[in-house]
Amino acid sequence: MAHRVRVWDLPTRVFHWLLVACVIGLVATGYTGGGWMEWHARLGYTVLALLLFRLVWGFIGGRWTRFASFIYHPRSLVAHLRGRSHPDHLVGHTPLGAGSVFAMLLVLLAQAATGLIADDDAGFTGPLNRFVSNARGLAATWYHKEIGQRVLICLVLLHIAAVLWFQFGKRQDLVGPMIGGDKQLAAPASSSRDDAVSRITALVVIALAAGLVLWVVRLGTAQP
Repeated sequence: MAHRVRVWDLPTRVFHWLLVACVIGLVATGYTGGGWMEWHARLGYTVLALLLFRLVWGFIGGRWTRFASFIYHPRSLVAHLRGRSHPDHLVGHTPLGAGSVFAMLLVLLAQAATGLIADDDAGFTGPLNRFVSNARGLAATWYHKEIGQRVLICLVLLHIAAVLWFQFGKRQDLVGPMIGGDKQLAAPASSSRDDAVSRITALVVIALAAGLVLWVVRLGTAQP
C-alpha cells in the first residue's frame, strides 16, 4: 500500500523554483551583458537572499529540508550506489542528491560573494568592490566569469540530467513532489511540518535575509 507523505514544505518548494528562475535569468543576463547587467545584479542579490534563507531553513525547516536529514556518511553513499540504500535515504534527498544540493549551495554562494566585489571594467562594479584591493577585485571577477559560471552551468546540466534519468529511466518522479510537496512511498515515513506557523516563520526569515542583503548593497553604495 502506498503512503502519501509531505516531504517538501511550501517554503522549500517556493525557494527551489525561485532559485531556478533566478539562475536562468542570471545566465541569460550574464551572457547578454550591456544594460542587462543591472538586472544581473538584481537577480544576484535575490539569489543571495534566497541562499541565506536556505541556510537558516536548513536548521529550522521541515523534517526532510533540514541539513541533518541529508548529511550522510560515505558508507551511505556507497550503499546507495550499490542499490542498498536505507529506506529513509530515499524519502528526501538521496546521498547523491545531497551532494548535488551542497555543491550547488557552495558554488552559488561563491558566485554571490565574488559578484559583490567584482569589477569587470565593462559597466558593472560590485557594491563592495571599494572595500577590497584592485588585485582582489580582479581575481574575484576572473573567478566569477571564468570558473564559477562554468562550474554552475555544469552543475545545473548534471542536475537536469539526473532528474530526467530518474523520471524516465527509473520511473521515479522528482518534479511532482517539488511542486505539490507529497511523495507516494512504499513504507510510512515522518512528514515535514508544513503548517501556517512554519510558513509565517519562513516569511520572517526571508524578510530578514532580504533586509540583510539590502543593507550590504547600500553599505557599498553609500558615500564614503
